[in-house]
Amino acid sequence: MTNTTELLRRPRDGKALRARLARRLRRCRAAADAGMSTAEYAVGTIAACGFAAVLYKIVTSGPVRTALTGVIEKALHAPF
Repeated sequence: MTNTTELLRRPRDGKALRARLARRLRRCRAAADAGMSTAEYAVGTIAACGFAAVLYKIVTSGPVRTALTGVIEKALHAPF
């Protein structure tokens, strides 16, 4: 692929050149924002682990455990 200075030296229609440079700029910007960096993965992983820990504590708490047990027992004893 050619660099920008070579593109500017070529005798072209100004509108076509601007369109070509705009496409190249969009591709460069899209490539720069593709994916997360290592720091973002670390923060995302820590947040997911924290959320999982809070959810585990809620689900294993007394009132929620009693409610879930009641729902399961009711479902198992349902007539067919």
